[in-house]
Amino acid sequence: MNTLRKTVKYFNPSGKNSYSEFCSCLSLMLDINNADARDIVIICIGSDRATGDCLGPLVGNMLVKCGLPVSVYGTLDHPVHARNLSETLNKIHACHYNPLIIAIDASLGHSKHVGYVTLGMGSLKPGTGVEKDLPQVGDICITGIVNVSGVINQMLLQTTRLNLVMKLSDFIYRGLTQLFIY
Repeated sequence: MNTLRKTVKYFNPSGKNSYSEFCSCLSLMLDINNADARDIVIICIGSDRATGDCLGPLVGNMLVKCGLPVSVYGTLDHPVHARNLSETLNKIHACHYNPLIIAIDASLGHSKHVGYVTLGMGSLKPGTGVEKDLPQVGDICITGIVNVSGVINQMLLQTTRLNLVMKLSDFIYRGLTQLFIY
């Protein structure tokens, strides 16, 4: 259990057991965070203005449409992004008692991890890949690595393949619905 707190797990959506391992790991993290006694909030960060950055809002859209018994912030219609992140976090803390926040965002990473989903305990720091200083978010964090990190990160987000973003979004969505619906 201690190693779970200190590490980020990588999941290849095409891997044979990745989906079940993702669900098991996320379930354990929810148990560690006493999810049954807290308001669960999923915050899906990103914008539909750049293909690589729309992972969060895509997941948010799918989650809202399926009617999960949790609160979801960040969809294609109402994205949570750099300009409204602080305001959204204030709203979450005002509207939810002791929220357990699951933060979802796209990320840039090493070439060997492009196309992977990460899952970790603790917060993520959105905007780091494009040099924005935004507040940390989440008790549990999920990212989809959409492209390599490099010198022109903003351009990389603009030119990311939508097919990859959709595969990562679907994997994350299926994992969350598996835990909260069934």
